[in-house]
This record gives sequence, C-alpha cells and structure tokens, in this order.
Amino acid sequence: MKISFVGSGRVATQLADCFFRLGHTICQIYSPHHAQRLANRVNAQAIQCLDDVDGSVDLIVVAIKDEAINDLMIEISKQTTQPLVVHTSGSTALNTHYHRSGVFYPLQTFSFESQINWKEVPLLLEAQESKDLVLLEQLAHQVSSSVYLYNSHQRLNLHLAAVFACNFSNCCYDVAEQLVTQAGVDFALLHPLILETAKKATLFKPYDVQTGPARRGDQKILEMHQQLLQTLNQDELVHLYQLLSTQIKKPYG
Repeated sequence: MKISFVGSGRVATQLADCFFRLGHTICQIYSPHHAQRLANRVNAQAIQCLDDVDGSVDLIVVAIKDEAINDLMIEISKQTTQPLVVHTSGSTALNTHYHRSGVFYPLQTFSFESQINWKEVPLLLEAQESKDLVLLEQLAHQVSSSVYLYNSHQRLNLHLAAVFACNFSNCCYDVAEQLVTQAGVDFALLHPLILETAKKATLFKPYDVQTGPARRGDQKILEMHQQLLQTLNQDELVHLYQLLSTQIKKPYG
C-alpha cells in the first residue's frame, strides 16, 4: 500500500515506522517542521507545501493537532484525485464533508523515545464509505490484534476516559515526583506502587480496589496532608487534593 503522512510528531513517527516495517511504501511526509527527519527514517519524500501532496496514493494519514484537521482535509478535498484520508484523533469527529474520510485512532500514549508493541494497541476505525472501511480493517489487522469499529461519539467518550486514565494520572506522577524530590526522597521508591496500582486497575474494577485515607474516611490523615501542602506553599495542590479526596469518598458513603 502507498501511504503518505501529514504531520511528523509522535503519532506520525510511530505509525509511519510501523507501516514501513510491515512493508508498505511511505511516499511523502508533509510537515512544516521535521518532515525530513521522519522522511529519512522511512525512505520517503519530505515536502513543505500542501499543494505538493500526491493524491494518487492509497492512503493519507493526518496526524496533527485536532483544531487543524478539518481545514486541512478541506484543502486535500480540492485535489482532482481524492485518496482515502484518515485522521488519528480520538476527539475529532469523522469529517462528513469529504466523502473518502476516515479515522484510524490508536488508543495509546506515544513518545519518540519508547518502542510500542503495536499488537496490543487498540485501533478504532471509522469511514464514510464501506469499501474504505474494509481497506482500513485490512490494514489495522496487520498492525494490531485489537481492532474496533466505533462511531465518533463512542470514540470521544473513550478519549475522555483515556485522558483521566493516562494524562491526569501522569500529571499526578509528576506532582508526586516533585514532592518527594523536594523532601530529598528518591522517586524510584514509588515505582513498585505505581506499577501495582496500574496492574490492579487492569485485573479488577478500580472501584473495588480503591485504597488510601479518603477511601477509609481517615479525616486526621487528610487534614495532615493538606497542612503539609500549605506549609509548602502549594495552595493549588491543596485544592486538587480536596477535590480528588471528595471524589474518592463520594461513592463509598
């Protein structure tokens, strides 16, 4: 399959690498920044102008910021030849103004540094045309063992859940690291706890394995923690601590 990419960030890089390893031809990389870097990795042509995008390819993957997706797809739709164009966003709806539009959303957190086990990454697909959906399914099954056909509303809800499970959790890890570093404590001491918590969340209902002072209703410890944050001049974290503790306590009565 001949595939081109719009974007050269983390998702584009990981996905282009994956397709390239599977034997697909990566034709072009269009991006205002670092197009050549990704093009070099996958033997593709780096282009700087959208007008130079070759519409004769089988698939164009748009992996850019959500707010730019629809405008870019409108520009691509003006071409005489109209290839299948998919975006990789979890929250952006299927573009219904371009008849060969689709979604190829990998539910995973990406970075330039780490390698992804694509076989375990859930891929969420959507397309305007049934023949395009078949093509996307064939491609997706080459990549992953977990392929799902979800509509835009379902995907938006899943992306929201992913923000809580991944982005907000990682923010809490960052806060935890700052707190222990400030106290001269090694953050690595928390690694087993972090891993065990994540493991339990995949084996049991998170509700059933919730622990901690808020779950126990231990008001003395809750107040002690908040006082410590106040002495550290962390008023915003006091508010966050209260908000999360209230959220934990609420369903347990």
